[in-house]
Amino acid sequence: MSSTESSHNRRVSLLTLGCARNEVDSEELAGRLAAGGWQLSDDPESSDVIVVNTCGFVEQAKKDSVDTLLAAADTGAKVVAVGCMAERYGKELAENLPEADAVLGFDHYPHLAERLVDIAEGRPVESHTPTDRRTLLPITPVDRQAATDEVTVPGHAGWGPRVLRSRLDDSPVAPLKIASGCDRRCSFCAIPSFRGSFVSRHPDELVAEAEWLATQGVRELFLVSENSTSYGKDLDRSLGGTRALERLLPRLAAVDGIDRVRVSYLQPAETRPDLVRVIATTPGVADYFDLSFQHASESVLRRMRRFGSTESFLKLIEQIRSYAPDAGIRTNVIVGFPGETEEDVAELERFLTEARLDAVGVFGYSDEDGTEAETFDGKLDEDVITERVGRIAALVEELSAQRAEGRIGSVVDVLVESVDEEIVGRAAHQAPEVDGECVVLGDLDCKVGELLRCEVVDSAGVDLVVRPLDRPAVEPDVAT
Repeated sequence: MSSTESSHNRRVSLLTLGCARNEVDSEELAGRLAAGGWQLSDDPESSDVIVVNTCGFVEQAKKDSVDTLLAAADTGAKVVAVGCMAERYGKELAENLPEADAVLGFDHYPHLAERLVDIAEGRPVESHTPTDRRTLLPITPVDRQAATDEVTVPGHAGWGPRVLRSRLDDSPVAPLKIASGCDRRCSFCAIPSFRGSFVSRHPDELVAEAEWLATQGVRELFLVSENSTSYGKDLDRSLGGTRALERLLPRLAAVDGIDRVRVSYLQPAETRPDLVRVIATTPGVADYFDLSFQHASESVLRRMRRFGSTESFLKLIEQIRSYAPDAGIRTNVIVGFPGETEEDVAELERFLTEARLDAVGVFGYSDEDGTEAETFDGKLDEDVITERVGRIAALVEELSAQRAEGRIGSVVDVLVESVDEEIVGRAAHQAPEVDGECVVLGDLDCKVGELLRCEVVDSAGVDLVVRPLDRPAVEPDVAT
């Protein structure tokens, strides 16, 4: 009996934790499982197998992943861990979490349908043995594309007559993975060790997937990777090389049915003037800049193995706003890094005050297994880190609210995402889930996925209250 026949009528649910990159991986896995004969189910309680796509980025994400695995085991279904935490810890996770029937790594993905049949039928599947995935591909970026046939890269399943991906929701927004892995060596980050070296996807493959997503009701593409500014550095120069993203964005924006393309995960030190111009001025591309500043003190940035300063970051922001004064700009910062002084915190406060960003994620430093920073001297007490996080978070809340208030009177295009009790969507400067939303006034007859031209009339924190300019409100029924 073939594996497809063995999986016939068997149901599988996928639960996804972590970032949008994991969401793409889950939809690729869903496509593989459907092609392998499994029935996808959004009801874990009635599934034969529950696949949990874990996150292993920080301690809280790991805890959430473990809690989800334990809850899945309580359903009585077979439980399989995949994703970053499974890839990072493999057999160690399996030994410490017997509730999981298997812990599978990225190399299991091409044959996941067959492995789930084995698990469903009670046959043991050996858990993943972790390795540093940076060692699996050539050091030289231009040599990597030829080697990817021998290495599994999640979200790079190939393309052709059929996109190997199944949507797991009906949102009008979908992440599109343009690359995987990272060549940077930030001292606090373990991601490259389990995600591997940087590998771009072919631009034609991305356009084909964008076209398919448009047929699935997607209206906004959210381009994701570990480092989008590196896109193309491993591609042939005929495809654009390090300028490949500038060439790709207009192609994606021209896809029929796609209203907006958004880029995420930009490294400030690699954000070129031409890329700024293309993002800020290309019709259909959101003038939105997700810039990974992490800090503003030069001394802290050097210990992080990063580049930049308050002045260089402010210059980049000035360049962006010279093209698009209302551009959305967000970042994340790490507070309490080993050796951080009160002067360093003051420098971060100065930068945030002058930068006037739309949204800032504030994170307290914590050691991550296997990172360089784990070995650093100058670790701060937990109560000091907590106090500094609270102080920066309070400043960010005030500044981002002021930035939102400054948008009152401006005109924004709102992509409608919910029409339940109220109409809710997002403007170009608001990325999914992290940057606030727009609440649309009026009793309108509109649908999810519509783009409404609106005037901003009020704000609440980072959220905006908007009034449609080109859509009259529905008049209430009046008894005659």
